[in-house]
Amino acid sequence: MADIKNYLKEREKREQNQNHYKEKIRKHKLTALYRVLLVLAAFAAVVVLIMVQYKRHIYTGYDIVSSVARDTSSDATDMRLKNAILTYSKDGAHCITQDGTVVWNQTYEIQDIKVASNQDVVAIGNYNGRDIYVSNAQKQLGTITTTMPIRDITVSASGYVTAVLADTNVTWVNTYSPDGQLVYSGQTHMHNSGYPGAISLSPNGELLGVGYVYVDAGILKTNISFYNFGPVGANQSDYLVSGYTYTDLLVPEIRFMNNDTAFAVGDSRLMIYKGAQKPVLEAEYLYDQEIQSVFSNENYVGLVFLSDETENRYKMDVYNTAAEKVGTYRFNIDYSDIFFGKDNFVVYNETECVIKTFDDMEKYNGYFSKSVNIMIPTTTAYKYVLVTDNSIDVIQLK
Repeated sequence: MADIKNYLKEREKREQNQNHYKEKIRKHKLTALYRVLLVLAAFAAVVVLIMVQYKRHIYTGYDIVSSVARDTSSDATDMRLKNAILTYSKDGAHCITQDGTVVWNQTYEIQDIKVASNQDVVAIGNYNGRDIYVSNAQKQLGTITTTMPIRDITVSASGYVTAVLADTNVTWVNTYSPDGQLVYSGQTHMHNSGYPGAISLSPNGELLGVGYVYVDAGILKTNISFYNFGPVGANQSDYLVSGYTYTDLLVPEIRFMNNDTAFAVGDSRLMIYKGAQKPVLEAEYLYDQEIQSVFSNENYVGLVFLSDETENRYKMDVYNTAAEKVGTYRFNIDYSDIFFGKDNFVVYNETECVIKTFDDMEKYNGYFSKSVNIMIPTTTAYKYVLVTDNSIDVIQLK
């Protein structure tokens, strides 16, 4: 009997020791977990603090990080070709990288230049001529020769070109592959479908948007038509997949922001269309002021108006690809260009620059040390490329 009691006491003692050991392990794990959570919380607090300071930081100047020399003629024009620099004139065009390396050079003789771009692809045509030169930032893609005089051109990011061509009694809207092959041909009559006053190709070249202007019983009308050159459009008459008619509205501008979002700008309203196969009207926004300029990229479209404020000359309404209005922003400099970043936009001219966030915070307002032709964003926040007549400068705001 005594042995049983001793056994039970020993077992109880062992169980107590085991429970005590388990409790020590549990407390140790909890302590380690608390330490990890404390470190993570401190790290998160530091990240939040850095983000808040970053969002609130105001830049007052810039440093030139690097600079390379360049030569250009006085009659040449510079334009941004995604991350590259295109320079063109009546005698030819060439593309260079940001370090000044010449990628390609094209010679021609054009008196009245028509230029269209889409991402890093450019088409240079001769108004009233018959040649269109197609290139991207890496190479020349081909030359298109038309059989009728050119009136207007648009290009896709895949290199396809749509041209409005003048004939004796009709106007042709022809689409070509980069090597000059005719892909689609359609004719319009003023008394029937109207004159194609605005055209745009989607980046992949599958969708074509055309704004036809015509007069019906003395009333001005615009017909926005979308054509699909893919399998969906092949089953439709003349590839036409959707269309909208607007009375007493002139639409001089239609653009694709990406492969499934397009917008059209009229003299009294903005229309945004969605759909990668059959674009449909997503939203309309009315206005009663005259539009001064239209700027867009793959995410945003901005309409610039004169401002009613004495301290600001301009205001810009910005919309996104969800057909939502992001906001209205005011600025007080005459602009040569405006481009959008992820959460901000840049307004600049030859001598000065203003950068604002979509929260309407002014991040930078200052002057350039040189006369700037074009300004190019980089992948680094608030680092930009400034292209001047004699240099390519990479700057970092500070």
